[in-house]
Amino acid sequence: MDTQPAPFVPPAPKPRTSPPSTLEMIRIVYRNPLELWGEPTYNEPWISAKGAGGPLVIANDPGLIRHVLVDNAKNYKMATVRQKILRPILRDGLLTAEGEVWKRSRKAMAPVFTPRHIFGFVQPMLKRTLEFVTRYEAGGTSDIAHDMTLLTYDILAETLFSGEIAGEPGSFANEIDRLFETMGRVDPLDLLRAPDWLPRLTRIRGRKTMAYFRKIVTDTVKMREEKVRRDPDAVPQDFLTLLLKAEGPDGLTRPEVEDNIITFIGAGHETTARALGWTLYCLAESPWERDRVEQEIDRVLAREPDPAKWLDAMPLTRAAFDEALRLYPPAPSINREPIVPEMWKDLYIPKHAAVLVMPWVVHRHRKLWDRPDAFLPERFHPGNREKIDRFQYLPFGAGPRVCIGASFAMQEAIIALAILLSRFRFDATAETKPWPVQKLTTQPQGGLPMGVTPRPR
Repeated sequence: MDTQPAPFVPPAPKPRTSPPSTLEMIRIVYRNPLELWGEPTYNEPWISAKGAGGPLVIANDPGLIRHVLVDNAKNYKMATVRQKILRPILRDGLLTAEGEVWKRSRKAMAPVFTPRHIFGFVQPMLKRTLEFVTRYEAGGTSDIAHDMTLLTYDILAETLFSGEIAGEPGSFANEIDRLFETMGRVDPLDLLRAPDWLPRLTRIRGRKTMAYFRKIVTDTVKMREEKVRRDPDAVPQDFLTLLLKAEGPDGLTRPEVEDNIITFIGAGHETTARALGWTLYCLAESPWERDRVEQEIDRVLAREPDPAKWLDAMPLTRAAFDEALRLYPPAPSINREPIVPEMWKDLYIPKHAAVLVMPWVVHRHRKLWDRPDAFLPERFHPGNREKIDRFQYLPFGAGPRVCIGASFAMQEAIIALAILLSRFRFDATAETKPWPVQKLTTQPQGGLPMGVTPRPR
């Protein structure tokens, strides 16, 4: 009698069994915050404690998460530590803006991400993916983590910027890694809430890279403005044009326009790239799951040429992607800070507490998931996914600040996976030993070197 093999348990830090010292905690937070959390964090509905920078609340209960992110979201601002990390990079981009600036930006961008516009992106997504995968035709070994960064950059450039981003894609991919390595991580002084005038040595190294990105943005805007002057009828009505149209006394300032461009060029493609890489890795280590996904993709592509319909037609492929998002959420931590103190049930949340809603922890919580550390796409198969609480699965956040590009990312991912897995097989090698590290996203330390073999067609 055939039995299914034991599910693959991908690499992750083991929960700590004893609390670290303050010095050790600072060292861990700088190196890899995913290694900080102990057994109680993965078992309790919430934890209230005194942290290095003040009161700390870890929210795991879906009801508490809903309260913080939705029901009483008006009482929770972006956490101070998070802003200290991200604002030097993104300034007043959509991820870091607050108050009226955030409202203006969100309103300006909303038309791009309506279902009608998202469906309009399918052909450019397909075109760029088909062009990209030709690099694998000879087979061999490739760093899939790096490759997915290039692919999602190509797709983003084509769909939101009509292929008109200044700079070279290869150089961009290298620089984005360097940016997140230097600036996209917690500095010990941030953790201790030190004053801003104290220099963050961890970010000084990133200034050159930051200047590189700012120059890309400036050059991209100049290219588009020149096109508007030269031939206004030929200007594409894309994300970039929409942002420039939103510039003005009642809309966005020029710095806010540029901040949102760099937010989408940088963070907007990085998250999907990481999720695609982890999905291909988990499927490679679970060949029985990969077989199901490949068979589904082959069936759908044989009968359905419209990529706009692939997301609904490929539930097993989507389930594998969703499960990779659960195990390796691209944004592993959502940080908030209450404006005024409050009670939730019998939990007191003091003013200025660091309130952490951590998808990394919530997605692996022992009370919320069966075999939480295992790669089990069946959790998200039709009939199962409907049983998952909305606030126990948070790959794109929740509430007013839910990721505006979530539908874009899901469509992009399924199209990319469909083409990649219909044409090639991705296998782990002796060098495939990723370790999840939290920077701005959950990244595989050491990359994802994988063997790539053309599939018979």
